[in-house]
Amino acid sequence: MSVEITTRDCSLLSDGELDAMAELVASSEVNLDFGYLSKAREEWVLVTEVKVDGRLRGFSFYTLERIGGTPAIIIGALVVERGPQARETLYRVREGQFKKALLAFPDEDVLMGSKLLDVGAFEIFEDLEDIVPKPGHKPTGEERAWARRLARRYGSENRVDDRTFIFSGTGEITGYSGYEPAVRSSVYADFADFFTPLESQKNDSLIAFGWIMAEELAKFVATDD
Repeated sequence: MSVEITTRDCSLLSDGELDAMAELVASSEVNLDFGYLSKAREEWVLVTEVKVDGRLRGFSFYTLERIGGTPAIIIGALVVERGPQARETLYRVREGQFKKALLAFPDEDVLMGSKLLDVGAFEIFEDLEDIVPKPGHKPTGEERAWARRLARRYGSENRVDDRTFIFSGTGEITGYSGYEPAVRSSVYADFADFFTPLESQKNDSLIAFGWIMAEELAKFVATDD
């Protein structure tokens, strides 16, 4: 089995490659469409793709940037093919993201942020530190500020409740991490309540983030894809 991880500028994606992404989105029952993917090509900077034996199994649109001086991986969209290999594909997508982050931010802790629609997607933060929101934790002032910063990056600081981290939708299809694990981890079972207030017809989402520490990031060999 041949696994290929590539990361490049979004602007280099062809319409044919967007078609392949749209097929993966449809088969994975993710609420995105070709129109969103076309916009993502213009709005985000990097795309990491994972192919197995030449077939697309997962991808993510994102950017590496400093927000108030803090290095961050901001995920616009992440889609992984459903099935028994979903977890492995997710980790391959993260590998591509972390390698690029290591090149951009050596010896620094890096925040990873995303919008989520389902508790299963919390697994994208597995092995990260200080995940927020989390059960039984009252967000600090700085964590609430991060919710607003990320919301601003996603289009509007005014649409996030910085106590619940719910980002109010407008009905428009927008990006998020569409990951469905083959087997749900009991580790995140208590996180499910965060999603109860979401209104699907509005495309509400939950803003979440965690930190990958510099020593963990350094474990990824920094090579150009």
